[in-house]
Amino acid sequence: MSNVTVVIPNLNGMKYLDGCLNSLREQTYRDFETILIDNGSSDGSTDFVKERFPEVRLVRFPRNTGFCRAVNTGIRESRGEYVVLLNNDTVCRPSFLKELVSGMERHPDCFSCCPQMLNMAQPELIDNAGDYYCALGWAFALGKGRKAGRYQRERKVFSCCGGASIYRKAALEKTGLFDEAHFAYLEDIDIGYRARISGYENWYIPEAVVLHAGSASTGSAYNLFKVQHASRNSIYVIYKNMPFGQIVLNSPLLALGFLVKFLFFCRKGLGREYLKGLMRGAASAKRTKKVRFHVKNLRYYIKIQLELWGNLFLRLQAG
Repeated sequence: MSNVTVVIPNLNGMKYLDGCLNSLREQTYRDFETILIDNGSSDGSTDFVKERFPEVRLVRFPRNTGFCRAVNTGIRESRGEYVVLLNNDTVCRPSFLKELVSGMERHPDCFSCCPQMLNMAQPELIDNAGDYYCALGWAFALGKGRKAGRYQRERKVFSCCGGASIYRKAALEKTGLFDEAHFAYLEDIDIGYRARISGYENWYIPEAVVLHAGSASTGSAYNLFKVQHASRNSIYVIYKNMPFGQIVLNSPLLALGFLVKFLFFCRKGLGREYLKGLMRGAASAKRTKKVRFHVKNLRYYIKIQLELWGNLFLRLQAG
């Protein structure tokens, strides 16, 4: 039985799969298996994988079930101690898996570890050096678009990007898997948030390096699908993870955050889509299963709240 299972969700990712899967063949850490979850691709990518990469286990859905259901299927199919989620538009450096596993072993209270994710077109620049969340209700990738040399220190982060991270399977069984109501976007913030409430940690491991093309499935940084789903899910994250008192405490900053985002998307010609997403999130919030508040976790709620305020300054520095 392999110690690590690499789960790759795929939707018409033919042009990326050769680079991604070949980079896994070159890993110095060998005790792993790979599962590719296909979400109804029509570009021949599954036949390509079956022929060129017979070591990869294939699970096929007839239609697009969303990121969360795809990776949850892979997690349930996994047989090892750790699960690595990996986007199909990535290329891993040879020590990627070795360094992620080492990070998990160094930090026994760790829920997940994320690598140094670099921009594939400009590898001197960071694509993601850890996911953060602030009291404005904004999630952001630290370091995005900045020189990679500034992000070479191992440190705790709020959560890890689901596009390339390792998770402790035993911890996933306690926190629950990815929330399939999200379909796509902010699901990694949500699961990292839940883990933090339970007292787990998330770490950034810069020695683990992966190149990321970005926006491979949806095609651009801002589009109708992404804006509507991300804005809807921003409501989910707040309602699901914050107790009522914490929502009230943060409400002035949350209102400001939503207003600024609305004005931003108005300038992009997507203001109406952003509002539609918020309204859908609010309308369906009552069907969202909230994280149950336990007094024993109060210290973690306090710590998270302090981080939400502190991360405001990180977000301002990020520009």
